[in-house]
Amino acid sequence: MNRAAFRDRLTQSPLLLDGALGTVLHSRGIAIDECFDALNVQQPALVAAIHRDYITAGADVVETNSFGANRYKLAAHGLEAQVDQLNAAAVSVARRVIQSFFRPVLLAGSVGPLGVHIAPLGRVTMANAQSAFAQQMAALVDPEDGVAGVDLLIVETLTDLQEAEAAVAAARDVAPDIPLVVQMSFTRDDRTLLGESPDDVARRLSRSDVDVIGANCSGGPAQVLRLIAIMHQAAPDLPLSAMPNAGWPEHTAGGRVIYPATPDYFGDYARSFVQAGARLVGGCCGTNAGHIAAMRRALDQPADSARPLPAITLIPRAAGPAEPLDRPTGLAQALAQERFIATVEMRPPKGIATQRMLTGAHMLKEAGANFLDVADSPLARMRMSAWAAAHLIQQAVGLEAILHFPTRGRNLLRIQGDLLASHAMNVRNLFIVMGDPTHIGDYPEAMDNYDIVPSGLIRLIKQRLNSGVEQSGESIDQPTNFVVGCALSLQAQDPDRELRLLRKKIRNGADFALTQPIFDPIASRNFIIRCRRELGDGLVPIIAGIQPLYNSRNAEFLHNEVPGISISTEHRQRMSNSEDPHQEGVVIAREILEEIRPYVQGVYLVPQFGRYDLVANILDVVSALTAQRVSAARP
Repeated sequence: MNRAAFRDRLTQSPLLLDGALGTVLHSRGIAIDECFDALNVQQPALVAAIHRDYITAGADVVETNSFGANRYKLAAHGLEAQVDQLNAAAVSVARRVIQSFFRPVLLAGSVGPLGVHIAPLGRVTMANAQSAFAQQMAALVDPEDGVAGVDLLIVETLTDLQEAEAAVAAARDVAPDIPLVVQMSFTRDDRTLLGESPDDVARRLSRSDVDVIGANCSGGPAQVLRLIAIMHQAAPDLPLSAMPNAGWPEHTAGGRVIYPATPDYFGDYARSFVQAGARLVGGCCGTNAGHIAAMRRALDQPADSARPLPAITLIPRAAGPAEPLDRPTGLAQALAQERFIATVEMRPPKGIATQRMLTGAHMLKEAGANFLDVADSPLARMRMSAWAAAHLIQQAVGLEAILHFPTRGRNLLRIQGDLLASHAMNVRNLFIVMGDPTHIGDYPEAMDNYDIVPSGLIRLIKQRLNSGVEQSGESIDQPTNFVVGCALSLQAQDPDRELRLLRKKIRNGADFALTQPIFDPIASRNFIIRCRRELGDGLVPIIAGIQPLYNSRNAEFLHNEVPGISISTEHRQRMSNSEDPHQEGVVIAREILEEIRPYVQGVYLVPQFGRYDLVANILDVVSALTAQRVSAARP
């Protein structure tokens, strides 16, 4: 069936899809951690029986048992070399069942998420993701064993629109005229895990080469109905699909997973899905042949009036409890023990969706980061509160945050209130800076004055709040326990002034210094040697800023337009001449780090344009150093 014929078929009447495969297999004795896709070869009769039950229940379309049969997910079971075999077997098992019935039934190739994150949130490139999708889809479309391939492809349960676009591109390369359905999965707050809303999903997918868009998995029928209603408003010309879970799963005391939605409940919602614009309806986790049979009856004998669409309501997530504050922070311990530190700067989201930030944080942790610096309104751009973002990172990822805390735009009342809130949420590592002027940002007319300079704020925190009193001298309920860092430029135009400022910040209580990005390691090394000579044992640990260049234009911009940054002619020429400037920037950053490493106690990586994957390539080099004590070169 080609795409035009499929679209025509959908205009005649809605098609009923099948229900879950994985949860039904689990209910029939398959362990949840087994490879369900391998059952096409190991236990084909079991898979065939489930297909048969769904067709008997009235399904017009059944999906192959191939949801996780891509090279990345199969690698977890040591089966990455069997992509073609397992997908072809999935088609063969389902085809044999379909041929035993005397009515037309379509076969859809099920393609699930890859199970990895795509750059910049992960380290898998778009090209590699597309290749993995194409490999699986080719085996579904053309099994090469004499069995007819699938009639359509369903890409489902995706949470990343970038991954969806890779899947669409792969499908169109493999089979340009095959019908393609793309379904996204949403969290309880009606957003994907990476923060996209259903209307954003619909608009973006409507611009790609797909035939049907929709929602699957997610919560129960009520949520999926709400989601497709929003998607229909955003993309009214595209047919929709709806395949909800049987409600939110509940875990019993005996370890069983129970889905509460009944078949009759699904039958009622089948009519509402169609009313909202769905032309493909079915079920996902927790559904079985009973749910599909109820939907079949409802579609064949529609009531006079369908269930009205429920109101669109977003349900916020509750935050968990903070960790106890009765011990020094991990950063304080690392500084005291002279361990080499690897930290990466992250920027809070521009809205309320945090999953993209948290996904990047998970990837950086896996790559070897010890801490994550959370910037506060960098370049005076409006973003989520940095201390809230830092708290979420610590809770969700398990890495301590270093909160950037600018003095600009805050009065003393606001500063102290924010600091106490930060401490209460166990965000106790601070990096005190002046902050970027508002005239360069989103709100150039916004207030830009301040009550206190960075060195004064360091004094306020270390000598007053950490002693149990506020700036006015009034007692607070208990002393805070902040670790405080200060800013340092190793390539300052006026080195004498920079050294005086550093001396003042240390005298006021700074525990460490975080430098601006280094592009001249020799000049930086010489300034550190001078600091050691003049400050002696009073010099605090220095954590060196390293910012990988992104491309030639980026290098020229930093060199010509950013105060305090000078990039050598050699490095700019290397960026200009490189065939892969992103990787050349990583190589240069590694070289700078290797030269400066003996003189510092850590590295502070600053990714460009959110490319955490490039920073991860540098972390690979320094991760072995984080467990070592610093052996600093002395003048």
